[in-house]
Amino acid sequence: LFLATLTYDTLRFEYEDFPETKEPVWILGRKYSVFTEKEEILLDVTSRLWFTYRKNFPAIGGTGPTSDTGWGCMLRCGQMIFAQALVCRHLGRDWRWIKGKRQMDNYFNVLNAFIDKKDSYYSIHQIAQMGVGEGKSIGQWYGPNTVAQVLKKLATFDTWSSLAVHIAMDNTVVMEEIRRLCQSNFPCAGAAACPAVEADVLYNGYPEEAGVRDRLSLWKPLVLLIPLRLGLTEINEAYIETLKHCFMMPQSLGVIGGKPNSAHYFIGYVGEELIYLDPHTTQPAVEPNDSGCLPDESFHCQHPPCRMSIAELDPSIAVGFFCNTEEDFNDWCQQIKKLSLVRGALPMFELVERQPSHFSNPDVLNLTPDSSDADRLERFFDSEDEDFEILSL
Repeated sequence: LFLATLTYDTLRFEYEDFPETKEPVWILGRKYSVFTEKEEILLDVTSRLWFTYRKNFPAIGGTGPTSDTGWGCMLRCGQMIFAQALVCRHLGRDWRWIKGKRQMDNYFNVLNAFIDKKDSYYSIHQIAQMGVGEGKSIGQWYGPNTVAQVLKKLATFDTWSSLAVHIAMDNTVVMEEIRRLCQSNFPCAGAAACPAVEADVLYNGYPEEAGVRDRLSLWKPLVLLIPLRLGLTEINEAYIETLKHCFMMPQSLGVIGGKPNSAHYFIGYVGEELIYLDPHTTQPAVEPNDSGCLPDESFHCQHPPCRMSIAELDPSIAVGFFCNTEEDFNDWCQQIKKLSLVRGALPMFELVERQPSHFSNPDVLNLTPDSSDADRLERFFDSEDEDFEILSL
């Protein structure tokens, strides 16, 4: 009892460190007051899946590293932003993790998708090995764009989540491309080729009723990742207001980025500070216990989150959004359009209906290039390390 009290008091004591400010605290689209909702803020942060360095996991590729300390921080941040998408998809944004409380099966299904072993959908093993195809050797540091491209490929194997993953390149989100991607979830190949559907057909196990078909069958939940470069060596302050607004949108999955060669998962902001989860803690790999249950406490950050000045952010980031339904996506588009009217907020990316003619062929992003595409592809995969189109004022 004494230990428990001590831990709780320590948390409370550290938590007072959260700035006593009238400024709202924004966490992934939710607005909180420090004065009246401290417990809620901490519970929201603790409920996010927290992936850190681990040691003593099965060797990657059978003979590779058994720890990702020192090189896996961006891979862990990629896991965190993607885990947040899966939480929204299977548990909902309102779901909370409470220590010691029995969680539903879907929670463990999500967690198991990230466990450090070769057959988990989004394990460090899968990300590191899939990265080899993108020219990253195992143990090499990733940038935000590379990890986004790898996660997109891995998501195609996750039929349980059935996500549409779109990575918007060249600072441009093309609505038509996203609609085409998300509306491809049809019972047969190609909507146009489908004969008239019988009224008693079951869609995803549900009888077709008004709205059910649209909601369940004709829109795959969207994970939208937008790799950006917001300056040359430091963030251009003209983008700061827009970046803050991204955390205010209900569709927000946060941002992956950090300081040079040190990645963080940013989940919100207060005043001029970003709030983030830090993967730079090495924990032992977790195995299911004798009863087959997975001890999950080490996957939740149970101390107040870290903060850093927005001005210190490395300009190379990827911003994430989750749109569960077509309505969510339409609402997101409206918010982005409104954002372009906010004074002092320079757009970080462009939202267009159709692909501009000067664009590269979208097929270049499907990650199954022939050798003649290799040179063109390099710019996509390593743009965080090489030439980036700098957004101008």
